Amino acid sequence: AIARIAAVPTAGRLTLSAPNLPDLAIPRNEDAAKTTVRVWNDHVEAVDAGNPAAVARIFAAKGRPADHPLIVHLANAAALDDWACDIPVLARQLAAAFWPGPLTLILKRRPHVLDAVTGGQDTVGLRVPNHPLALALLRAFSEECRRSGSRAGLAAPSANRYGRISPTTAAHVRDELGGRVPLVLDGGTCAVGIESTIIDLSGDSPRVLRPGAISAADIAGVAGFAPAHGPAPGVATPRVAGSSMAHYAPQTPLRLVAGAQLGEDVAAALAAGRKVAVLARGRRPLSAPGLSWHIAAAQAGLYAHDLYAQLRTLDTLGADLILIETPPQSEEWLAVADRLQRAACGSGTPD
Repeated sequence: AIARIAAVPTAGRLTLSAPNLPDLAIPRNEDAAKTTVRVWNDHVEAVDAGNPAAVARIFAAKGRPADHPLIVHLANAAALDDWACDIPVLARQLAAAFWPGPLTLILKRRPHVLDAVTGGQDTVGLRVPNHPLALALLRAFSEECRRSGSRAGLAAPSANRYGRISPTTAAHVRDELGGRVPLVLDGGTCAVGIESTIIDLSGDSPRVLRPGAISAADIAGVAGFAPAHGPAPGVATPRVAGSSMAHYAPQTPLRLVAGAQLGEDVAAALAAGRKVAVLARGRRPLSAPGLSWHIAAAQAGLYAHDLYAQLRTLDTLGADLILIETPPQSEEWLAVADRLQRAACGSGTPD
């Protein structure tokens, strides 16, 4: 991890200095649109959220659908009013409690926010990340924008091809995007491992639209009540990042299997001549040619931390099938279950 970072705005450029990095001068013109920045709980591809050409490069690099909104990352909670309007009291309370950190707030957008960022919606997702390198970049960018009289925000999705497994190391970013992103700022392995919790505060009642490390119980500790999960029935709900049914997916076909059924399904696949890769919380019950058994963490937070790295490993083994033990049905496992269900839905599709 990078312990000491100095970020100094200069004329039209942002310069970052760190013990394990050369000085990096990042221009705010089109080259900045190709910069990839490490954020607290995922690697993201970050560009000036107010620059249409820069934002367009995100969609081109990722192969991302034009109606899939981006999250705008801010230097601090004071910047909320630059991007959102009609901000409820609860939004400021949650920002005070969890920012910097892995919580994204969905709020009513200000008129200047690009349709390309919001997916054409009247809402925008906002977050302040909690990683020193990301914050250094955001603060330097914010200072430069202050001097020029513009608004500071970096539109930043995960730095992977759309629908594929999210990266959690700089090496993953390079493997995934290659020359599409010529500069990668390496802040080390992700601390949390999965994407931020997304809570919609744009409607009549708060709703968690993507579970993450910050749980409904955590939010209830601030709000005084637990938000509902998922879209409200019969009510238009904002589209948010990571909401596609097929997402986070390996190219190898993946199935979720109940723990009690796992051994039987493994044996059946091997008997059919298939190579099988397994991710389970229990110890390997059998050994056989064509079987690769990987043990997952038994604690939800540790499982989430390792999840994408594990999926990437499983996807490189040359297996015909990935079998993953279904996680427990409890609130602390909601985020892991969400990612695995979407990964299974999108799996088995070659590039």
